[in-house]
Amino acid sequence: MAPGGGICKDVIESCGAFSEYDMATSSAELRGSPLRKAASGLGGNLGATSTNDVHELLECPVCLNLMYPPIYQCPNGHTVCSICKARVLNSCPTCRNELGNIRCLALEKVAESLELPCGYQILGCNDIFPYYSKLKHEKNCRYRPYSCPYAGAECSVTGDIPYLVMHLKNDHKVDMHDGCTFNHRYVKSNPSEVENATWMLTVFNCFGRQFCLHFEAFQIGMAPVYMAFLRFMGDEDEARQFSYSLEVGGYGRKVIWQGVPRSIRDGHRKVRDSQDGLIIQRNLALFFSGGGRQELKLKVAGRIWKEQ
Repeated sequence: MAPGGGICKDVIESCGAFSEYDMATSSAELRGSPLRKAASGLGGNLGATSTNDVHELLECPVCLNLMYPPIYQCPNGHTVCSICKARVLNSCPTCRNELGNIRCLALEKVAESLELPCGYQILGCNDIFPYYSKLKHEKNCRYRPYSCPYAGAECSVTGDIPYLVMHLKNDHKVDMHDGCTFNHRYVKSNPSEVENATWMLTVFNCFGRQFCLHFEAFQIGMAPVYMAFLRFMGDEDEARQFSYSLEVGGYGRKVIWQGVPRSIRDGHRKVRDSQDGLIIQRNLALFFSGGGRQELKLKVAGRIWKEQ
């Protein structure tokens, strides 16, 4: 029998979520396994097996992330997560043997017995979760880092709000303003060019918090439009404590928008595509600019206030 064969058995490869996987594993599959000691210890006293040792067993050797079912192993007992199994072209990253479809059910059972702190514990989350619930929590943990709200380029920077504010100022050269009222002028020399790109991002310091004002040109179907909207640098629950208004006009006409700022947890594109903001049709924008088609000149005024 190949090493490790006593603890794992051949199964049909599955790419489904672990919630669809039958976690039932017979005691016979664990008997004689090198993981048996860890599995029995996790039920109460860890004994000679430390939590760190178990974490190392559950760490994928390729991506270094914790593994979730289905966990695969080669005939020599080396494990790999299901995502990296495809990346390494079904070749064991440790010994280069063919991986096949051998599931390491014993290791999956060990993981089921674990309780782990949130991965964002260092940022303030003190909750502890069963191993298979931890990943779901971390996707929505209120302490998880924020993504950079700048939309003019693909930016992968993450961090807390003070760090992102400095990042926007120093790396993206975003204008920073203090105050809860604003009056901005947007100018474009050739308004016939409508691009799916952000024209401007401005950050306002108001009520001790930061707000991102976006203004850009894009298309709804075939219709070119301009849009302005506000995002709050914080979580959604905090964002609901504020409201804002935007208005644009000229020559006896005015368009007004009032709403609640969206959290930067919602990506820029998600907010834009939901049309949750002040939308101005191009012909109306050109009318506000004086009727000429050579240059766009829009003045957008706004106010931010805190709900009681």
